Amino acid sequence: MGVGLVLLVLVLAIFFSVCFLVFAGVIYFEISNSQIPPGVANPGKLRIIHGIMIGIAVVGKILQNFGICNQIGFTRYVREKLLNPNLGEDPKLFIKDLKFDGIPVRLYQPKTPCAGGRKGFLFFHGGGWMFGSIESYDCLCRYIAKESELVLVSVGYRLTPEHRYPAAYEDCLNAAIHFLRTAEEYGVDSSSIIIGGDSAGGNLTAAVCQTLVHRKDLLKPLAQVLIYPAVQMLDLNLPSYQQNCAVPVLYRERAAFYMLNYIGNDVSVMEDVLDGDHVPVDKKLQYRKWLSADNIPDEFKARGYKPQIMSSHDDEVYEVVKSVFDTACSPLLADDSIVCLLPKTYILTCEFDVLRDDGLLYKKRLEDNGVSVTWYHVKDGFHGIVSFFDNGRLTFASGKQAVDNIVSFIREA
Repeated sequence: MGVGLVLLVLVLAIFFSVCFLVFAGVIYFEISNSQIPPGVANPGKLRIIHGIMIGIAVVGKILQNFGICNQIGFTRYVREKLLNPNLGEDPKLFIKDLKFDGIPVRLYQPKTPCAGGRKGFLFFHGGGWMFGSIESYDCLCRYIAKESELVLVSVGYRLTPEHRYPAAYEDCLNAAIHFLRTAEEYGVDSSSIIIGGDSAGGNLTAAVCQTLVHRKDLLKPLAQVLIYPAVQMLDLNLPSYQQNCAVPVLYRERAAFYMLNYIGNDVSVMEDVLDGDHVPVDKKLQYRKWLSADNIPDEFKARGYKPQIMSSHDDEVYEVVKSVFDTACSPLLADDSIVCLLPKTYILTCEFDVLRDDGLLYKKRLEDNGVSVTWYHVKDGFHGIVSFFDNGRLTFASGKQAVDNIVSFIREA
């Protein structure tokens, strides 16, 4: 073997060794800095899931640094293609990819005969407005369609950072309008359409349903399903944000990162947003009756809560993030005149989720305005647990129970 070849092999060995050490070091750092409190469902499984997600992100970052591919693109590919293999045809469903007003959707239609129109369910996936897709939610959508015996439409809305707010909201709204207008073409009773989604999809669901309340040319949705929704971007110091700040899979800082990426490309103000410096005092006072830890039941403060002292704001930061005050971004801020017209609602929250209190606050707003609310709380749940309802050895019983509870609501709505 020539000297040159020996040196090449040595250099490659050193290079891959360094990459491995960096990879292992970052994963160890992230996992060691996470906090999995007592009471979380299957903490060992959660650590494995967290490690896999961090590992994918680290590999993507390494590949991006070497100019091989984009980190976000790599992460999407692995999550959608490798972690969610194609399930193929389903003996109980007709499955077809379509476009609603130019927006990609996937239609799930039961094969069993049905006298009259079925219920319809328009689903908006989660993923921080940055990840998630029709493919990655295929298993969940199939299950809901079969168990609920309805026609489900999963919407592939545009993602950030390629498409900032309000792109995702506009896609979901337009898909909803199209479905409400053409429901009969798919065997759906247009008066029996439910709109729902998880996490960022819950945010989009709440925003779309609020927009539809004054549409005189469309029938009102039968119900909305909000699965650990993000409904405000003003206060990231609520009890759930403090208690679960480092609980996988959604850290407090990561939630802020997704929100900032959704509305723009300046994440340099993250610390200001986490401190609440983006909210003028007059707006804090204006929204206090809706957005306050005082509206969170005491039982949810038992694991600790330190009230934040109201302080002055930074005008420059406010200008950067002022879109968060749009009700399409923060549905919790909508006027009572809109909230009181919303359809009956299902809200799912998880104890160990930074977004838990968003769901609790929206629940109170709806109930205060006379809207019927069905609430399901996963006492040992973490953010994203519904996605692990049927995941082989990484299945969570609480996730399966939550999905079945959602199905029960849909069937009875």
